[in-house]
Order: sequence, then C-alpha cells, then structure tokens
Amino acid sequence: MLHLLGDTSTWLDLSKRRDGQRWIVALRVLIHQGEVELIVPSLVVDEFERNRERIETSMTASVAQRFKLIRQDLDDYGGTGNEHAFKVIEDLARYVPLIGAMTTRNFDEILDLLRAGRVVEPTDSSRRAVVERGLAKQAPFHRSRNSVADALLIELYATAIDGVDLAREPHAFVTSNSDDFSLQGGDKRQPHPDIAETFAQDGSAYTLGVDGLNHVLLAHFGPQIEELFAETYFVEEPRRLDEIVDAEKQLFDRIWYHRSLQHEYRLEDAGDEAETERMLAIAGSGRKRVEETYTQPGELGPYTDFELGMLNGKLSALRWVLGSEWDFLDT
Repeated sequence: MLHLLGDTSTWLDLSKRRDGQRWIVALRVLIHQGEVELIVPSLVVDEFERNRERIETSMTASVAQRFKLIRQDLDDYGGTGNEHAFKVIEDLARYVPLIGAMTTRNFDEILDLLRAGRVVEPTDSSRRAVVERGLAKQAPFHRSRNSVADALLIELYATAIDGVDLAREPHAFVTSNSDDFSLQGGDKRQPHPDIAETFAQDGSAYTLGVDGLNHVLLAHFGPQIEELFAETYFVEEPRRLDEIVDAEKQLFDRIWYHRSLQHEYRLEDAGDEAETERMLAIAGSGRKRVEETYTQPGELGPYTDFELGMLNGKLSALRWVLGSEWDFLDT
C-alpha cells in the first residue's frame, strides 16, 4: 500500500484544477481497493475548510467581474461597431464562471477523501520536536513567519514512517509549499537540508505539488495508474449560452408545432370550421418555417407519450437554466 500525507496547499491546488478529477477519481478508486491510504493530520482538514470559501469565490465571482470591466472599457474606448464583441464577451462572462463553478465540486470530493483517511493528531513528542525545531531555526522555521503548522506536518510525517518497513509500505509527503519545505536556491523538488534526513531512506519520498503527486502514483503503480486515468477521467465541458439558447429554441419550435396540430385536430373534431380557418391563418406561416427547418424523419412527430414527456422535460430544464421558473412550458 502507498501511504500519502498531503499538505493543505496541495489539496487546495488540486481542488482549483479543472482537470483535478483525473487524480481525485483515481485516488478514490485506489483507496477503495486498499492500495492507497491518505494520512490526514486534522489541521489539514481544518485549514482546507477555512480556505475553501475564499478560493471558491476567487474562482467564480472575480472572473465575471473581469469581463464586466472589459465590456465597460469597450463601451468607453472602443468606438462603434462592437456589437459582435459585446455578444462574445457577454457569452464568455456567463460561460467562464460556470467552468469555475463546475471545478468547485472538487472541493467536496477532496474533503470526502480527507475525512475518510487515517486521521493523525499531534503527540507530546511531536509538539516537543516542533519547539526544538523552532529554537534551532530549522526549516520550516528558517523564514520570518509563523511556521508551527508546517513544522507539525513534517513531524507527523516523521512519526508516520518511524519503524515502518518502507520497502513494503512506501510513504510520500506531498506539498506545494516550496518556500518552507524545499531546497532554497536549487531544485525545488528536493527537500530542504533541515528535513532531508526524513526522506533519506528508499520508500520515503518528498514530492512537490500536483505534479509530484502524479509522479509518485506513476512510480508506484506504473501502467496500472495510466489505465485507471484513461478509464475514470472524463472531461465535462459546460454548454455555452448560445448552445443552450439554440437548444431551447428547437424544443420550443417542436412542441409548439405539435400543440398547433393538436389544436387544429380538436377544432376539426368539434366541427368549428370558422375557428379552424382563423387558427390556420395565424399559425400557417409559423408552421411553414418549422417544417422547412426540421426535415429529419420524426423531428416533428408523431410522438409517443414518452417522447413528448421528454421534450417537455428538456424544455423545462433549459428554461430553468436560462432563468425561468420550473415547469414553465408556455409556447
């Protein structure tokens, strides 16, 4: 089994990545299969939850605000003939925050992984080691900042590997915090000399960021992890506004056409010729347009009850996305 202790910084970086599902899903599968264990200091969960709202907000609202400012600049300085540019910007202003909002689901799934991991708490000995490290100004206390939480992480990792047969139970410490943990003025992928002894044995790895996590998984699982990535990672692109509007219009046309025919049949059955003629005079041009637009077999019916229900359900859903209330099906 591969044992991973991830710093809060790495879990937050993974949460922000649009392709984060590549590793999140793979880790969930490997944990379920008993091939990976997450070692989770409780302070990592606390820091992750504390920083989540700030980062989610920066991923969504700030993007929309930037597009507003671009539009304002075009209004102020762009002159005339910018209608197409305005349309593109307005579409992107809706589309890009949606991408960010889809990415924020990573936070929920990573938090689930962390809560299901092996939670570890500081012991008296690990706290004493942190104090001694601080007095000696050893990394991560080599900088002028409060590094108690970072020092606890490295001490908890050292405790986790103490007495373990690392050849059979490899461990890895994953962090994005190169300033506190990595070699200064050199290869950031190497640990600082003050903590290098913790990673001197084979089977104890120091890795940097999401790329480091990926490297550890590849080194440990080889082709198996590549196959798992291919089987479990699917990119989901949100629909653009123009795509949603086009789909809503198509559904509207098809449902309206069906209702128009049904209304005509009812009038004919009732023998109301005058009302039938009046209705055809009103709806005739619309029907002609629809018939010329939707020429594939079955596009304009006849529909089964199930097919008609699906059409109405799709129309209701798309209208809800566009701002209407649920079940708004007027045509």
